Amino acid sequence: MTPESRVWAMTTTVPTEQDAHSIAESVVGERLAAGAEIVKQDSVFWHLGKVGTGPEWRLTFRVAAAGRDHLAERIAELHPWSRPEISATPVPWTTEKYAQWVESPTVS
Repeated sequence: MTPESRVWAMTTTVPTEQDAHSIAESVVGERLAAGAEIVKQDSVFWHLGKVGTGPEWRLTFRVAAAGRDHLAERIAELHPWSRPEISATPVPWTTEKYAQWVESPTVS
């Protein structure tokens, strides 16, 4: 791989399964991500001066390096929270065919 990874995994969490599916279907349908995985998780967080707990749904998107910023902006527009976590991690290695698949349907 080159110093800049071609494929990235971008994540965010949302409060409901409906929010997760809505955001995932929107950004994949708009070709901003090649795909998305949705996983229910239990979260512990600091909010309004105290510890909170509850279910959240984590979305992980596969995105080409060139499309990271556009995808992050669109997730923020669609997200129900005013300050959502949106983070991205490079995929340090993948097969050439998979990288091409991620890059082919997405727009930058």
